[in-house]
Amino acid sequence: MTGLAVGATCLCSAAMAGELTVATVNNGHMIEMQKLTSHFEKANPGITVNWVTLEEGVLRQRVTTDISTKGGQFDIMTIGMYEAPIWGSRGWLEALEFGADYDVDDILPAMRGGLSHDGTLYAAPFYGESSMIMYRKDLLDAAGMMMPDNPTWGHVADAAAAMTDKDNGVYGICLRGKPGWGDNAAFLTTMANSFGAKWFHQDWKPALDSPAWNHAISFYVDLLNNYGPPGSTGNSFNEILALVNEGKCAMWIDATIAASFVTNPEQSKVADKMAFAQAPVAVTHRGANWLWAWALAIPSGTKQADDARKFIEWATSKEYIELVASVNGWGAVPTGTRTSTYENPNFLGAAIFAEAELKAILSADPSNSTQDPTPYTGVQFAAIPEFQAIGIAVGQQFTAALAGDISVTEALENAQAAADREMRKAGYY
Repeated sequence: MTGLAVGATCLCSAAMAGELTVATVNNGHMIEMQKLTSHFEKANPGITVNWVTLEEGVLRQRVTTDISTKGGQFDIMTIGMYEAPIWGSRGWLEALEFGADYDVDDILPAMRGGLSHDGTLYAAPFYGESSMIMYRKDLLDAAGMMMPDNPTWGHVADAAAAMTDKDNGVYGICLRGKPGWGDNAAFLTTMANSFGAKWFHQDWKPALDSPAWNHAISFYVDLLNNYGPPGSTGNSFNEILALVNEGKCAMWIDATIAASFVTNPEQSKVADKMAFAQAPVAVTHRGANWLWAWALAIPSGTKQADDARKFIEWATSKEYIELVASVNGWGAVPTGTRTSTYENPNFLGAAIFAEAELKAILSADPSNSTQDPTPYTGVQFAAIPEFQAIGIAVGQQFTAALAGDISVTEALENAQAAADREMRKAGYY
């Protein structure tokens, strides 16, 4: 966690007139947005922007509590594809409409659709992502191996074994272990999908006690215990990004957005050694890589809705992407949101990951993410209100199994029971 950034002390109530309080996640692109906010303030005299910057799991809890209780702490919230359609359908978010210059049709259809409800956009994507393999080509070459697109998980394990050099502090693979529905449970859902698992049967009864889930989680636990770094139970995106950039992880399967950081020589010691491949599979390609956007939304009831809309229009525009490029180079722009980015020769020339990233995003299908039919949409989550509580509880069980505190079988039995309680309480059956 990077801690609280500029403006993080403004927590007490909604901002005064002309002040916007923005809740966001402590990822690199969001930190950069804060640095560039002076450009927006200069172009919009009388509007100032205060920031509350939080670790991912804390952000989710804070914004969920604030919007469900009408707490009014924030004028703009950073949310994703899980929250936007659910909260929009409940009237908790302002509908977003922008001028023609914004070019909403330029937003990738997968991102626009995932942030809408009944055709109405409720959050604008700041960056979008799928997941893919990021690996050290120099180490894989030295091992005499290759990394094809969509390799088997067995091949990934063999590659991890071949690249592990614990004496020199290099671990064959790094994967999320920190508990949370958007942390370890997000990654593990895609892994389990590819093993033929799913969250719910057609009658909405949980399916976590299946052999497919057991196979996937057992494989994951063995993989990290054999070839992963110490302390994996505390690792999510930011922690692993730091390890990769230090040259301590030979392979990482995670958000495509990380590619711009691991290939940035100002951040990464191995920037010129990184390569990319599509996500691993076991028995099916369906749901093997996730689909997500970190997006900006306006909670209903804010007294700063017009100013908030101006900020969101600026921060998610083509012009903002060009601003980042002018300051940091085209290889550092937020990606995964606009078709025009992937058509820009300057970006394509600077971003060696561009083709792999776009391929991953376009291949993710939230409506067809499991081998067998399910009643839900979503790749790394089930798009129902109850999933957040279920995913948190289940993620804790997966972390306990990884730590060796309980067996994989016990973890899945506990996860099944927790999911069953929530679904019964909600009246699904």
